[in-house]
Amino acid sequence: MYWVKTPVLLRRLCSGYWWQMPTASRELFLTFDDGPTPFLTEEVLQTLQAFQAQATFFLVGNNAERYPDLVKKIREGHHSIGNHTYHHLNGWTTPASAYLSDIHRCSELVPAVLFRPPYGLITRRQAREASRRYQIVMWDVLSGDFDHHLPREKCLHNVMDYAAPGSIIVFHDSIKAADRMLYALPRVLDYFASRRYRFSALPMPASRPSIFAGA
Repeated sequence: MYWVKTPVLLRRLCSGYWWQMPTASRELFLTFDDGPTPFLTEEVLQTLQAFQAQATFFLVGNNAERYPDLVKKIREGHHSIGNHTYHHLNGWTTPASAYLSDIHRCSELVPAVLFRPPYGLITRRQAREASRRYQIVMWDVLSGDFDHHLPREKCLHNVMDYAAPGSIIVFHDSIKAADRMLYALPRVLDYFASRRYRFSALPMPASRPSIFAGA
């Protein structure tokens, strides 16, 4: 069970996280979790380039370690990067000390202040400690591309129907999500580009910001 559109109440309860970005224009923030993945991440980058779109990639540390050339390509495309833990850990089932250690290990390979907890699951203690060094980034719209029961057309419409200016949208450049993501992504870009939206990468602060954008 998951929400395609993040409830307003949840955003208010966790107001220190980034859920949306403040913008006065037609601007969307595409994000990709779980990579980099050979061939798949490269195809995503080519699709983004075709639409002159920037995005943010939340990288799993052990993937970044195995495929540094892909991390380099992401950076060369002027996209942002973020930390997604080293082992893609579930915060609700991982002791706080082990979870925080895993985040810091990832940061040695992915030098970024932005952090997204895998599955969106993080305890209050983990979040409190992580927030001292990192900006926690969640989302406004979940494409559902990770859901193998979801028709790819529904994945597309999850984004088309719910995204609005400032939305942070989640896709995955992972093998599990590939079929639905590769179907939806170019169509999402085409749909919103035709409506004069632009696609931006999340800002990468040098240190954790003291004022939370999108709160």
